[in-house]
Amino acid sequence: MTDNPAIDQIKKDISENDVVLFMKGTPTFPQCGFSAAVVQVLSHLGVQFKGVNVLEDDGIRSGIKEFANWPTIPQLYVKGEFVGGCDIVREMAESGELGALMKEKDVAAA
Repeated sequence: MTDNPAIDQIKKDISENDVVLFMKGTPTFPQCGFSAAVVQVLSHLGVQFKGVNVLEDDGIRSGIKEFANWPTIPQLYVKGEFVGGCDIVREMAESGELGALMKEKDVAAA
């Protein structure tokens, strides 16, 4: 545990869920194009994931950038490991690398 409750919550979400997307909005109602694009990629792969709406909590919104040392949102985590933001996720999906990562990490996909 840290003295930052937002970082503690981020760690908890990442450790308790195979795939976590820190995003603006929700998986059913993304509130930015980049978040929507990553939701679309994950849905296309048939991957179950937890969406965390950073717009609901300023602590999480700033904490996730600090946690990953990554300046933008969305951020995708698979089995506790930071994968990247929208551009990286899209490139990995197009090359087949994201699907391979999901298989390698034993993440169920439809």
